[in-house]
Amino acid sequence: MSTSTLPAAAAAAGARPAKTPRPTRGKLRNKRAVAILILPFGLLFAAFYLFPVIYAVVESLQVIKREGTFGIPHLEFGGLTQYVLVFQNTEFWASIARVLAFGVVQVPIMLGLALLFALLLDSPLVKGKKFFRLAFFAPYAVPGVIAAIMWGYLYSPSLSPFQFVTSQVNLLDGGTVLWAVANVVTWVYVGYNMLIIYSALLAIPAELYEAARLDGASQMRIAWSIKIPLVMPAIVLTAVFSVIGTLQLITEPQVFKQFTSSITSTFTPNLLVYTTAAVPNLNLAAAFSVVLAIATFILSFAVLRLTQRRVAL
Repeated sequence: MSTSTLPAAAAAAGARPAKTPRPTRGKLRNKRAVAILILPFGLLFAAFYLFPVIYAVVESLQVIKREGTFGIPHLEFGGLTQYVLVFQNTEFWASIARVLAFGVVQVPIMLGLALLFALLLDSPLVKGKKFFRLAFFAPYAVPGVIAAIMWGYLYSPSLSPFQFVTSQVNLLDGGTVLWAVANVVTWVYVGYNMLIIYSALLAIPAELYEAARLDGASQMRIAWSIKIPLVMPAIVLTAVFSVIGTLQLITEPQVFKQFTSSITSTFTPNLLVYTTAAVPNLNLAAAFSVVLAIATFILSFAVLRLTQRRVAL
């Protein structure tokens, strides 16, 4: 080794390790800005979501005790006592089975119509897209209570302007009232789901359509082979939202109770929770809510995994 390299080697051996650069003031300022922007959402999320969930779990673990028949009631830790009552309650599980049957029929029909309308709006063959887009979405702008009241009058045999139909088919009877509710939910939410799918269609590059048309593909072939596969994530998203909404069904049945006796206070899980809390039995209602939330999470996760697996295939 030449002597000229010895000083350089010695200098390298004696050199101290380089220090990691400290975060600049600009980066710290950016982190503070991000924290300030997130803080309002975090406070609202904690106040109106996390705290109610924790409070419901705590309430579901308590029971009311009395000293004697007419003693003052007081709360005590009861462990899983309320959950045992939940799993023994046949009306609760019957209501879950009812809304699951509702979802198996209503959700595919609603999403199928939403996809069809979105494809029609995205088709170059359809004219007046702005009008139809507004017309399809307009029912979602109607509050759920107003929509249920309107359809309740249309279904009622004595109030409906279509008595020639309602006199022949009682749409508020015990065997048909569930599907009458399904029709209202479909009418309201088709436009909402259509808008999500239509937004996904607008994000598809136009070059794909041009290449397909150069290959001689028809509009039907383009929709089936290009559009539907590429918007499948949006369809999965709307399916998960629909499953969650199905298990939370309460507005339409609650309104329809004024028109028919076929809908009882245990018709849906949320109606049962509402009725139990009004007794009042808040601890059992909290246990119902926790079990319903867990069931909703499990079912939504199962639908998400199943649909993602099919999309991957």
